[in-house]
Amino acid sequence: MTASISTAGPTGSTGSTGSTARRPRRRRQRSTVLSVLVWALALYFLLPLVWLAIASTKDTGDLFSTFGLWFGDSFALWDNIQGVFTYKDGIFGRWALNTLLYAGVSAVGASFLATMAGYGFAKYGFRGSNLMFSIVLGAIMIPLTALALPTYLLFSSAGLTNTVWAIIVPSLVSPFGVFLMRVYSADAVPDSLLEAARVDGAGEFRTFFQVSLRLLVPGFITVLLFALVATWNNYFLPLIMLNSSDLYPLTVGLAQMQSASTSGGGGEVLFSTVITGSFISIVPLIVAFLFLQRYWQSGLSAGSVKG
Repeated sequence: MTASISTAGPTGSTGSTGSTARRPRRRRQRSTVLSVLVWALALYFLLPLVWLAIASTKDTGDLFSTFGLWFGDSFALWDNIQGVFTYKDGIFGRWALNTLLYAGVSAVGASFLATMAGYGFAKYGFRGSNLMFSIVLGAIMIPLTALALPTYLLFSSAGLTNTVWAIIVPSLVSPFGVFLMRVYSADAVPDSLLEAARVDGAGEFRTFFQVSLRLLVPGFITVLLFALVATWNNYFLPLIMLNSSDLYPLTVGLAQMQSASTSGGGGEVLFSTVITGSFISIVPLIVAFLFLQRYWQSGLSAGSVKG
């Protein structure tokens, strides 16, 4: 009897030790695979930016003679920047200001409208709300290129083509932003808080602006970043809407510079200008993301603790 008990003890302990030894090994294998995947994705997204930053420091000779991910013999970043801002009497600066106007106004307007619409869908029940929200979801599935020609015909009949409104007004519509804010508002704003505000005598607009909007800041910033990047990188809409180079954003302006570099003499010199201009054009997006990120993170952390 004693022998059987002593035999069973080591056997059982050995079996449990083997099972616990296999679990950390599986976890280590999973973490290794995920780490390799994350690093591969990081390299995939960062390598083009690294190449662009390094290429902006090269002169024309080094640009076509040295390895792409390594610096040239001379550091010509300042000369390239001067070439960008002196191209055609400084038209690049005008393109940058146009892009700031289009992206800034469109991002703020689209975020505000999407926040109000998503909040309304989430917190108010009205006739036809499900049908209207289904239409919003259906609009997400429609590619923007399919809407380009109808949008152009509509703005042409209204006499708004080749104006700043031809870029700003279509960019104010963000079906994905409405969907995102509808989902976020459903959980971020408690119904009990709205009832308490109504009991205190606050109207619906006052409740939204003074109570709900503060809780919706993380979602608002998320939609703002999406709208800012989408409008900043928009190429097809300005291409068909604008005829004057003074109204071009950076995307269309750099494309015109690139086409000029491949169609005439001195293309290599102009090609280095296009590369440096492309690098300058992404710097405001990086700064905007880094600046808005703290509001994003602080809002998320504030909403994660409930009293």
